[in-house]
Amino acid sequence: MTRANTPMKPQRENDFAYQAVYRYLTVLINASVSGCAVRLPSLRQLAERLNVSISTIQYAYSLLEKEGRVYSVAKSGYYAQASALMVPSGNASDVLEAVYGNARRPGMCVLSADEPASLQSLDSPLLMLERELLRQYPRQPQLLAQPCGELELRTVLAARYTVSPVNCWHADDVYVGADLRSVLEILIAVLQLRGVTVLVESPCDWMILRLLEAAEVRVIELPLQADGQLDPQQLLTLLQSERVGLILLSSALSLPHGSLAPDANRQLIAHLLANHGTWVLENDCSSELADEPCVQRLRDWLDPDRLLVFSAFDRLIGVEAPYGFVLSRQWRTELQRHFLLRSFRLSATRQKALARLFTSGRIDQHLQVLRRLLKERRTQLNHLLRERLGDAVEIVEPQGGATLWLRSVRRVDMSEVFQHLLRQQIVIAPGELFSLNGHYPHHLRLSPISHSDLDLPDVVGRVADALRLAPGD
Repeated sequence: MTRANTPMKPQRENDFAYQAVYRYLTVLINASVSGCAVRLPSLRQLAERLNVSISTIQYAYSLLEKEGRVYSVAKSGYYAQASALMVPSGNASDVLEAVYGNARRPGMCVLSADEPASLQSLDSPLLMLERELLRQYPRQPQLLAQPCGELELRTVLAARYTVSPVNCWHADDVYVGADLRSVLEILIAVLQLRGVTVLVESPCDWMILRLLEAAEVRVIELPLQADGQLDPQQLLTLLQSERVGLILLSSALSLPHGSLAPDANRQLIAHLLANHGTWVLENDCSSELADEPCVQRLRDWLDPDRLLVFSAFDRLIGVEAPYGFVLSRQWRTELQRHFLLRSFRLSATRQKALARLFTSGRIDQHLQVLRRLLKERRTQLNHLLRERLGDAVEIVEPQGGATLWLRSVRRVDMSEVFQHLLRQQIVIAPGELFSLNGHYPHHLRLSPISHSDLDLPDVVGRVADALRLAPGD
């Protein structure tokens, strides 16, 4: 008899033989799964091979089926799921690919997303307004296309960001691109950041981090304190010891952290940066999602001539408004040249419709509803996590946004938690994605917005079980 067919040591059924079968099948699946489904041994074959009953094999298969690792086909048998459900091991970029890939698979419970507008969007009103404009106005010739964005939209944005005669913007200071990623790529090129030292508020959005990494920017992460404040002394030390070319900070609400630093702290940080003449790149993507929308922005205390602000519409409005934009008083020639070279083919009518959603007040009304709905969902998730996990996790009390940031008090292997939940068709965002330097290995970000057909208490129960059962130090 070959080694592969050597029976396991006899076990009594009440000694949970199915656990040994489960472990055997797990190794078998990991070794055999490639890019396509793989047929697994039949119940009878495994019963004979492992010297256990068919019912034990059946129970082990049923556990794997509930976890999403196998599926059955009538009159054919069991098959291992394609490898897209398996998590690559190694580095954060592998995990990021697994998060993105699995979040797009049908039937997955996605707790990793941060898409606030998916809860309540303005896509339909935007498209209806666009159709009305198409009926009212003929299509403009391509020669009249504006490479930096439609003038009407840029004018509206400039007015929305103007708060005083000093902190003011004009349409020529606004640049609209196809999406946030392309706008940030242009900024990195215009500012010539390759090899430059950039301070980044941490934790930070993974897309921004990967863009900086790909551009060979030297990133130093500036960690947020538990209450969302930045340490002024730590910042001062870095400004004095490093040749900092730029600092990337949130305008108000810091995501994924979910915190809102006190005005006094942000004002102090702004004064430190002004004293050192540091260029500031302000992330304004989430400021409108703060529970208290009237808070002052970081830019209110900064020199507008040493400031760039970027944001996007899709988080607030929906997927039909994918555009990103940047505001800058400086770098006008270079920004115009790069936007012209990109040749973004953006719908002028869609941009006009977007501008009119702003001028009509429709977006501000929408934001009031969206903030309320997001807070209700976050509160529900927060309550369930505290109920199921108690003191086992520390949760940042969110002050806006669509997610929760939490840390396991026990030093668990979060990659094991990630894999365990993927096998149950649940996708989370491990904390390691939000750092380039290996920070937050025991953290995760969760969103209560999209949890498929599963009941949220049930999903939270599975997350709690995965955290409890994960190996730790």
